[in-house]
Amino acid sequence: MRGTLLCLGLAAAITGACSRTPSELNAGPDLRASQPAVAQSVPLPSAAPMAPHSMVHPAASSAPRVLALRWNDPPRWQRRVPSSPMRAAEYRVPRTGSDAEDAECSIFTFGPGQGGSVDDNIDRWVKQLAPASSSVERTKRSVNGMAVTRVEVAGTYTPMAMPGMPSSSTTPRQGQRLVGDIVEAPSGFWFFKMTGPDATVSAAAKELDALIDSMGPS
Repeated sequence: MRGTLLCLGLAAAITGACSRTPSELNAGPDLRASQPAVAQSVPLPSAAPMAPHSMVHPAASSAPRVLALRWNDPPRWQRRVPSSPMRAAEYRVPRTGSDAEDAECSIFTFGPGQGGSVDDNIDRWVKQLAPASSSVERTKRSVNGMAVTRVEVAGTYTPMAMPGMPSSSTTPRQGQRLVGDIVEAPSGFWFFKMTGPDATVSAAAKELDALIDSMGPS
């Protein structure tokens, strides 16, 4: 009796195997088809969303940009992450004497033919101060074949309103000084603008001059 059952079982197995197509036989067990695909083998679509800015590692976000113009940083100044995407670079200029706050130097560039004329920008800078007892000093020189226009003025400084900045950032500040340079480089105009307390900016003016004198195309 047991021999009869064993024969019937073998016959059923042979019949089932013969009823499957060659492709089914080569596919292996049905369990393989039910396993999930390996994630690394699936390419991401080009429209996949980027990680939010807040998830970027701080070290990556603080890396300096590769700029078309190079210069030597003043040893005392601290280069920091620009506070606005419009700024190519930014420095904290340490305070001097009894000044209550540091100065800052911001660098802008917008590419060839962008950013307005030299005169337009000088006028805009000067209008940010109320030079009650100070005249505007304007000079021009050449650095490594690039024309550089320098302006210096003191008074009550009213910062320009920037998108996304609080209204308190445009509060007028008395006893301020501005020293700025506009560099006519092959890659376009570069704007170097240092602002802050009068004594601090006056003491750092020669450092900005040395930075400008060290410039050259990257």
